[in-house]
Amino acid sequence: MNDARSIQQYLYEHIPLSRAMGVEVVEAAPDRVRLSAPLAPNINHRETVFGGSASALCILSAWALIHFRLQSEGFVSRVVIQNNTMTYDKPILSTFEANCILDDQAKWKKFVNTLSKKRKSRVSLSSSLEYGGEKVGSFEGTLVAIIM
Repeated sequence: MNDARSIQQYLYEHIPLSRAMGVEVVEAAPDRVRLSAPLAPNINHRETVFGGSASALCILSAWALIHFRLQSEGFVSRVVIQNNTMTYDKPILSTFEANCILDDQAKWKKFVNTLSKKRKSRVSLSSSLEYGGEKVGSFEGTLVAIIM
């Protein structure tokens, strides 16, 4: 997988919303991506994080994990979100993070095998929404990879 700095640069160049949100790649590893964003560009009328920004950060964490892991394994593919659900447990008053982890190697292997055979595959991922070191929400989504 690419390093955090190159992933952040890619996001800024190819997904302009990430730059507008002030997204920073905190951690990038083959099994996880952690992103953060500040409050200021993501604020709502209640002076908390806008729900759409929180959702976008979670989607970006899942997308980046799949996109860059596939890339590091030699796949040239297009990754898109198929569906997702967000749960918000508490308001967010400052910098927030999305942490996506894929630690089920059997799930990854099945995803990659299907992608290799059918040129299209989907995988379900979770991402935790965090603020102040505490989980304040969660994302569940399905991403689809298509060999180009």
